[in-house]
Amino acid sequence: MASNPHMELDPNYDHYDYPTTAPETKPGHPGHTTKEQDAAVHQLRMLLEKDGHKNNLDTLTMLRFLRARKFDVQLSKKMFEDCEKWRAEFGGGVDHLVRNFNYKEKPQMMAYYPQYYHKTDREGRPVYIESMGKIDLHAMRKITTDERMLQNLVVEYEKLADPRLPACSRKSGQLLETCCTIMDMKGVGLMKAPEVYGYLQSASGISQNYYPERLGKLYIINAPWGFSSVFSVVKRFLDPVTVAKIHVLGSSYQKELFGQVPKENLPKQFGGMCSCPGGCELSDEGPWRESQWAKPAAWESNDIPAVESHTGEGMPAGGNAQGHGQQEVLAVSFKALLGARKARGRQVIW
Repeated sequence: MASNPHMELDPNYDHYDYPTTAPETKPGHPGHTTKEQDAAVHQLRMLLEKDGHKNNLDTLTMLRFLRARKFDVQLSKKMFEDCEKWRAEFGGGVDHLVRNFNYKEKPQMMAYYPQYYHKTDREGRPVYIESMGKIDLHAMRKITTDERMLQNLVVEYEKLADPRLPACSRKSGQLLETCCTIMDMKGVGLMKAPEVYGYLQSASGISQNYYPERLGKLYIINAPWGFSSVFSVVKRFLDPVTVAKIHVLGSSYQKELFGQVPKENLPKQFGGMCSCPGGCELSDEGPWRESQWAKPAAWESNDIPAVESHTGEGMPAGGNAQGHGQQEVLAVSFKALLGARKARGRQVIW
């Protein structure tokens, strides 16, 4: 079990083989908690144990759910219980799904919706890339189903939590719980916005409800006309912590993006230097593929210990979380953008 002199670990649940101190020296983050926050972890775990929960009660998971609800124990408990219920039902059970799902149509789907993890940013976090402008749901539904698209999304969330983030934590020597996301909006105009918004609305339901506190940085590049103006309205309704993580950039994005992601880790299509054999989008290159840092994921065994198994960041309806996932931010922005198209010259209200 990893040691952490600044955080009390529970030997019954905390089976970590990677660093457990977060680089962010902020209250509520592992290694930087207050006595009151430590007490909230114990209280939340005790309440969940009392109700019969046995899985995913490790300290890092407890802290993420508590941060997502500003350390309100009862709201955190409700969010966790909703998540566990969903995990038991979705795709025949998420633990079963991640072990057995085979997205054999992935190479074909990449032509219409590239979405993939690729290497790391300057802080050692996994880089996640989506190209929204190529989305063609009509063509995609000839290849697969909406259900399988969402199942793939969930499986990739699970693989982010393990093995990707643990491998990145080992390599960087500090706990990494978030990823750096690049959303390429090139080709997404107003005419395509309704189609993109519809998909994002479905995907964001999973991200915001069941995968809290995973957004590290979000770079929205090649943002279409009007998007920046709309986002300036949307961000008023977001927590300042989330807003600080989001960077809306136009076509001249490279200087700022290179400040976060090394050129050698960025695919050539974004101005980087990387050109993986067979294509960066299918390579899955990163520390999780490097033998000195990679270890088998916990879900690969039959007996899954209670290590981190949730990813993303967000707030279910009625909550007061301090963050939204990237799909949720984009979905809300597109909703406002569509409203602006229908009411040009008037303030966007949603």
